[in-house]
Amino acid sequence: MSRIVKIESIVPNMHLLVVEVPEIATRIQPGQFVIVRAEEEGERIPLSIADWNIDEGTITIVFMEVGSSTRALASLKEGDTLPTCVGPLGNPTVIDHYGAVMCVAGCYGIGSIYPVAKKLKEMGNTVFSVFEARSSYLLYWSNKFVPLSQRIFNITRDGSLGMKGHINRLPDIIHGLPKMPDRIIVNGCTYLMARTSEITRDMGIPTIVNLNPIMIDGTGMCGVCRVTVKDQMKFACVDGPEFNGHEVDWKEFLSRRKAYLEEEVLFYRKSESRSAIHEEGKCHS
Repeated sequence: MSRIVKIESIVPNMHLLVVEVPEIATRIQPGQFVIVRAEEEGERIPLSIADWNIDEGTITIVFMEVGSSTRALASLKEGDTLPTCVGPLGNPTVIDHYGAVMCVAGCYGIGSIYPVAKKLKEMGNTVFSVFEARSSYLLYWSNKFVPLSQRIFNITRDGSLGMKGHINRLPDIIHGLPKMPDRIIVNGCTYLMARTSEITRDMGIPTIVNLNPIMIDGTGMCGVCRVTVKDQMKFACVDGPEFNGHEVDWKEFLSRRKAYLEEEVLFYRKSESRSAIHEEGKCHS
C-alpha cells in the first residue's frame, strides 16, 4: 500500500498527486510511468511521472480528471493509501546532447515533460518550451520551467496568454527561432502529438511522442496497448511509451483510444448521479 503524501487541484480538472513509494523513487527516470489503482477493485491507470524526491522516497504525478477512475483518484485524501502503485514502467526518454530541443506540452503533458526538460538542460541542451491550453488559467508550472528554458512560448485558444490559436501556430514559433530545433519532444493529448508530428514531418525535425493508449498490466502480457509504428505492431508499455511521431499510425491510435468512450461517459454520469443522491441524503439526515 502506497501512502498519499499530498493531493490537490492545481487547475480545473488537473490534479497533483504525491505518493510515498521509495522503491520507485530511487529508480524512476524521465519518460517512465507507473500504474495506479484508486480502489481495490478499480481500473489500473497508467500515469506518467512528473517529478520525484529520492531523499523523501516520493513520486509526483500530474493527472487529468476525465472519467470515473480518475475521479475516484482525485477524491482521495492525504494519508489515504493506493492499493496499487507499480513501476517504474516503460523505457526512459533517450536524452543526449542534441543542441536545441523544443519541448511541446499541453494539459497533463506539462507535468510529465518537466523531468525530460530538466535532464535535457543538465545534458547541455538549449531548451525551448511550448505550452498549449484553451486559456491561461489552465496553464501551470511555468515557474518550474523558467530556469530550464531559453524561452517559454504559450499558445491559448482564447488569446489570454501568448499567441492566440492552437498548436497550428507551432510553425510561427519555430520560424521565429535563430535556427531550427535539432529535436522536438511532445507530451499531451493525442491531437497535440499527432498535429505536432504532422507539422514537423514537413519540416524534417525529428519528433518524439509519449503515447498514452489504454493499458492493463503494463508489462507486455495483455496486448491492450498495441500501436502501429512504421507498419509494425508495438506495445506502448514495453516498446515505448516514446516513439518517433512521424512513424505512428495516428488514425488507428485515436480509434483505439476512443474504444470505450461511450461506456466511460455513461459510467461517469451514473457515478455523478449516485454522488448527488448521496449528498442530498446527507443534507436531509
